[in-house]
Amino acid sequence: MAGLYQRNSWLSMTLGLLALSGCVVGPHYTRPPVPVPSEFKETPPNWKQAQPSDQVQRGRWWEIFQDPELNRLEEKIDVSNQSLKAAEAQFDQARARVRLNRADLYPTISAGVSATRERLSANRPEATSLTTTNDLILPVDMSYEPDVWGRVRSNLAAFRANTQSSFADLQSVNLSLHAELASDYFQARALDREAQLLDSTVQSYERAFELTESRYQGGVASLVDVAQAQTQLETVRAQDIDVKAARTQYEHAIAALIGIPAAEFTLPFAALTTSPPSTPPGLPSQLLERRPDVAASERAMAAANANIGVARAAYFPLFNFPPTAGFESTQITNWLTGPSGFAAIGLSATVTALDYGRRRAATDQAWAAYHQAVANYQQTVLTAYQEVEDYLAALRLLSDEARTQAAAVVAAEHSLALSENRYKGGVASYLEVTTAQAAALSNERIAVQLAGRRMIDSVLLIKALGGGFDAASLAKLNYSAPIPHSPAQSASLNAQ
Repeated sequence: MAGLYQRNSWLSMTLGLLALSGCVVGPHYTRPPVPVPSEFKETPPNWKQAQPSDQVQRGRWWEIFQDPELNRLEEKIDVSNQSLKAAEAQFDQARARVRLNRADLYPTISAGVSATRERLSANRPEATSLTTTNDLILPVDMSYEPDVWGRVRSNLAAFRANTQSSFADLQSVNLSLHAELASDYFQARALDREAQLLDSTVQSYERAFELTESRYQGGVASLVDVAQAQTQLETVRAQDIDVKAARTQYEHAIAALIGIPAAEFTLPFAALTTSPPSTPPGLPSQLLERRPDVAASERAMAAANANIGVARAAYFPLFNFPPTAGFESTQITNWLTGPSGFAAIGLSATVTALDYGRRRAATDQAWAAYHQAVANYQQTVLTAYQEVEDYLAALRLLSDEARTQAAAVVAAEHSLALSENRYKGGVASYLEVTTAQAAALSNERIAVQLAGRRMIDSVLLIKALGGGFDAASLAKLNYSAPIPHSPAQSASLNAQ
């Protein structure tokens, strides 16, 4: 009866611990509200969904520009960019920490074997005739801390949220690198177009200089006219060299982004001829699910909330359940037999009686960290809305400016043609021609630069919209699968 009573007592104690393990002392997490406008202020009312824009939702957002060379370069980032590999390794560390802390939910079992042969003193107290003994032990120990107050689960929830935040950070790095490449690419193409314009202008000014020299030799033009024509020519040649030097730097930047030494990479010359695609921003409420930095900030907030539960659990007793069993004998022949078996079972509980405010300080720190995370999240959301509005406004205003600038180019070219005719007719000085040439070239260069700025702002708008990221993917992360070699393959993580 005594044995049955003891077994029932241990069974009741175990069931009681299992019942208590359902308790979690941390606060329930809810995402705090943030101000969400009903629509973006800068969205044009007639901005319709463009056919290629569905590619933005698939993540390969750069395909919306329909540039094969850009597509080829963007694909190399996932394979060769070192910053992206470092971010992947950081995410892999975060997943490993989840597995490390998840092991605390289960018992730790250890086994060992020891063999000791000991010679005893024959003159020891209570000595027997046996002076040499063998002690063969094969123990199996288990250490288990029941998660009665939810400390382990809260800690695990914090690490899971941090891992999800790390994955969102990885997607932010991925998005930033692809956007940086696209911006550098279109800047290089705009400089190609500007260099093309300057090359053509140099050829035109060379002909004008030769004509002026001929007129001077014929006594029609003055030496001042020749000097002015030469000054204009050399000035444009210098501008042409400066533009090509800047273009070289963007070529080197692209090489670094795709993981190729600058000396081994050449970006073929191709002048910018395309216009920005239509990129509808969608509803402002969708932005919270499409921006990886917003998702990372929200997950960091969830981790901080879980850490409050970890701090609170320190106020409650810590239980330990350390059973042990095994075999012990003095001879190998009967070492693993039934009579050689031994077993022990017990339960301990430890509570901190006095810590001079340590637990209170840890809890206050956890709450302060949570409030900081909330403020960071709300500021990240506000910044996200600001960036979208900024680039929507920039694209709208640059479009208006481009139309106005196109009219200015036409007017400047007409003015130049009139000045050249007046000079050839002997009505105007060559100074009027050079002034008109400078105005025409300046307006043409501004028009080219505006085209480049519009393409770059279009890239930045897509980046501000999240580039096809979906926060729902965070809930499907697999914490055990090996990390893929690129974020494009990270979709396989959703197969848990």
